[in-house]
Amino acid sequence: MKKTIITIGLSSIIALTGCADKEEDQGLGAKNNAGNPTNVNNPTQYYDEDYRNNDNKSDDFGFTRTNSATIDGRNISNKAASIDREQLSDVISKLSVQIPNVNDAATLVTDEEVLVVYDTNAKDRTETADQVKRTAMSVVPRYYHVYVSDDYQNLAQDVENFATVKSGSRGIDYTIEQTIKRMLKSPQGYKMSGEENENGEMVNDKRDHHDNIHQKMDNR
Repeated sequence: MKKTIITIGLSSIIALTGCADKEEDQGLGAKNNAGNPTNVNNPTQYYDEDYRNNDNKSDDFGFTRTNSATIDGRNISNKAASIDREQLSDVISKLSVQIPNVNDAATLVTDEEVLVVYDTNAKDRTETADQVKRTAMSVVPRYYHVYVSDDYQNLAQDVENFATVKSGSRGIDYTIEQTIKRMLKSPQGYKMSGEENENGEMVNDKRDHHDNIHQKMDNR
């Protein structure tokens, strides 16, 4: 009888210990890490099970969580977030050719500008230009300026030539500026808002982007 009682007691202790471990593994007893206030032991129990991109399924939602102070305990207050310009240009081109009457698109993404040259047979060039421009605007950070052109035959190769050039190359700003000037001869769509022109530049503060670039070149 005593052996039976002891056996039952040991089994109960093991079972309770197992439950406690399970709860902790599931994050039920998780405590925030002082170095990262948003850290939990197993966040996949609270959010997307595949948020670490193990499967990388295209039908999964995208989710990340961070704060303005730290990432994995590292201070990021003095570091700017980086973006994948190659990926952004790919997304913009693919979305652009899904617009009615747009057959081809070539996209360049710099540190503050997007250049999209596309081929179209649309009768309303301004409307199509507006759709292409707003598509690009929806993908990049809002401080970007977007320039478009349907002169695909003459400008597509010019935009493509920048693909092998580094952003710090000598004279690159001036060359891009000259390309933008040629693109502005094509419709740019409608104004983005009452405070912004067609390309997303602030009207009141019209930084005269072109003159600033030329001034930079003269000072070198």
